[in-house]
Amino acid sequence: MFVKITNAGGYQYVRLVENYRENGKVKQRVLFNFGRLDILKDDPAFKNIVKKLSDIVAETTTENAKAVTIESEEDISDAVVKNWGYIVYRKLWQELEIDKFLKGKAAKERKIKFDVDKVSFLMTIQRLIEPMSKLRTYHQRSKYFGFEEDIDLNQLYRCLDFLDSVKEDLETYLYQRNKDLFKMVVDVVFYDVTTIYFESCRADELKNFGFSKDNKVNEVQVVLGLLVDKEGRPIGYELFPGNTIDSKTMVKILRKLKEKFSIDKIIIVADKGLNSRINLKMIKEAGYDYIVASRLKNASKEILDEVFNEEGYKRLDGKRCLNAEEIYGDEFKYKVLERTNIVKDEEGKEFKIEENLIITYSSKRAKKDKEDRERLVRKAKELLENKGSITALEKKGARKYLKKKSKSEEYVLDEEAIKRDEKFDGYYAIQTSKKDMDVEEVLGAYHDLWKIEQSFRVMKSCLEVRPIYHFTESRIKGHFVICFLAFLLQRTLEYILRRKGKGISSERIMEAIYSMNFFEIEIKGKKYLIKQKIEGGAGDILNVMKIKGPKNFMTYEEGLEFIGISK
Repeated sequence: MFVKITNAGGYQYVRLVENYRENGKVKQRVLFNFGRLDILKDDPAFKNIVKKLSDIVAETTTENAKAVTIESEEDISDAVVKNWGYIVYRKLWQELEIDKFLKGKAAKERKIKFDVDKVSFLMTIQRLIEPMSKLRTYHQRSKYFGFEEDIDLNQLYRCLDFLDSVKEDLETYLYQRNKDLFKMVVDVVFYDVTTIYFESCRADELKNFGFSKDNKVNEVQVVLGLLVDKEGRPIGYELFPGNTIDSKTMVKILRKLKEKFSIDKIIIVADKGLNSRINLKMIKEAGYDYIVASRLKNASKEILDEVFNEEGYKRLDGKRCLNAEEIYGDEFKYKVLERTNIVKDEEGKEFKIEENLIITYSSKRAKKDKEDRERLVRKAKELLENKGSITALEKKGARKYLKKKSKSEEYVLDEEAIKRDEKFDGYYAIQTSKKDMDVEEVLGAYHDLWKIEQSFRVMKSCLEVRPIYHFTESRIKGHFVICFLAFLLQRTLEYILRRKGKGISSERIMEAIYSMNFFEIEIKGKKYLIKQKIEGGAGDILNVMKIKGPKNFMTYEEGLEFIGISK
């Protein structure tokens, strides 16, 4: 390894270079580009590094390069990569005062003798930057500059128990902090449910078998109900046993919104899986309104006659919905039916809800519906060719297009079911109790339901909330607190960047922060830090967050001062 000075563009540049052998030939590769020599000469940090690097015993000069060798390989250690980009999340963590909350709660627990703030934050940034198990997080902790010491494995597991115990208070605290810090207005809430699986088939009261949205039929799971605001930021969540059906989760969520967050007026937007008359009744009794997808194929004959009657449909106003063609295709129409939805409680008492049923037709949806149906028909035909794979289970997927011949056990293609579904291509219905809301606002709010679907994708792919390897209930729940905190920081950062005109995806943010590293080297017993070149949108993230990046060359102590850690 040696320092090499090269000429380019009228300037001299300083590079850290090493020799390597390839196919019997010695070649050189640049490990780090220090920058222009004329600027570096006045940098004290660079002078210190050069002084240590350069116990010069020889100089070799060529026409284009000047090489300076190190006296002994033992004088310099191998470079170790240390991430400093996590300070972006640390700043958000402190602005939300999560550290203050955790330390305050821990101070009341006599048994807790470790820094719950530091341990919680370590697990959170690991989930954000490079998701892995708690065991691997412990072993990899030194990759984050400043986390080399003072944490043991048992503290990570005990911290999960602690986080489970404070989850409810933490949610309320963060909801209020978001309102105060970002002037968050909660008037529309998106709610949906997903399943999170375990690498296990051992069931208990929380982990259980149920309908898996991840197609994991042989593994236990939990059900996660998530609330997000119209900016895609999480408000709160609930965990349910793995065999809980979607519609049964609404009671607890409504209680959370009403009693915990003290929200008086709100519109809940949800998909058809949460549309049951009992749920709609509970939403209205709580003083809220709803916008939910309607099961059009299960509608009454009176409703279906209106669906297929061309009279009464209106075209979408393109001036008011500039991206209408992108969302709905080149043809979009709708009609509104006013109706009274009558719900009976367990005692048979009627409860009346006045609502609008908005029936829509989209050419873009019609094309998708046709493609989806044709795919299932092809699969149904494949099943007929291999009849041993046909089961008598519920008719879902391709199975719904098969039926048994009259007075026979033989399966055939159900042509009537195919034709029946074909009639609904492009049609969709949304029902809302917010009757004074403009139709296009209702459609816009429902279309924004993709934000929670995207939230689940981010949690499952980027943050890798699944599979879960914990088995005690408190640690499972503590794991979800970590995932919630990570998701909150991620979504908050995206929101701040978006407000400043810097829309950056979750994936690109993770890549950018992952690239913010030091090369840590030890020269004759003293540690130095060399800043690695940052990538992607890292510069935009630092600028928006008002974080001044580190110097190119620093002592270890200067690095600790940079990230705000004192030794």
